[in-house]
Amino acid sequence: MVELAPSILSADFSRLAEEVQAAQSGGGSVIHIDIMDGHFVPNIAVGPPVVKSLRRVTGAPLDCHLMVENPDQLFPELADAGADWVSVHYEACRHLHRSLEAIREQGMAPAVVVNPATRVDLLIDILPMVHHVLVMTVNPGFGGQQFIDFTLDKVRHLAALRQSLGLDYRIEVDGGIAHDTIASAVEAGADLLVAGSAIYGSGHPEQEARELLALARAAERAGKKTREPGAAAI
Repeated sequence: MVELAPSILSADFSRLAEEVQAAQSGGGSVIHIDIMDGHFVPNIAVGPPVVKSLRRVTGAPLDCHLMVENPDQLFPELADAGADWVSVHYEACRHLHRSLEAIREQGMAPAVVVNPATRVDLLIDILPMVHHVLVMTVNPGFGGQQFIDFTLDKVRHLAALRQSLGLDYRIEVDGGIAHDTIASAVEAGADLLVAGSAIYGSGHPEQEARELLALARAAERAGKKTREPGAAAI
């Protein structure tokens, strides 16, 4: 079943606990936390202390997306802070297999991220190791960007690989996920949907989360119907 992952990058940090709880009330079931170092991406955003604070106010999985040049050094602190899932960029890891193993050794679920210009085929050898693959549907580092359409080809490729290789990793998308793009992402094969501006931009996170999740679930149901035996004859 598809899940909505509200991204706190777009939340009001002066009311962060309330913002998270409102998005959860609207159906958000995973909390997405962008950690940026100002080097791998231009912005600087949060770190393990914020993860620790959020752990006290939610039981939802804390999905930490590391947009940093040296991700390995953060793993022990994130584990201590209560992170559940940790994703590292293919583009940032010199020794990706080692990094994924290190995340698992700290008791967290490992994941890998690819930027829009990175080929999915480069991940084939490590796909059996990961909890999920995060496809960036914008270039990383800023909220509120326009969705890049060709990234859906990566989602479709990952979905096909998952089936052909008999694996069970999940497929996450992040960037430009909004009312007009969320269904396309689900139809392509994504089942973890990160949304920031679309949830928090209007000031009504509970309502926006509920509407986005409804669109995603409708697309999921429609996709299942088209795959049912005899569907093509209807």
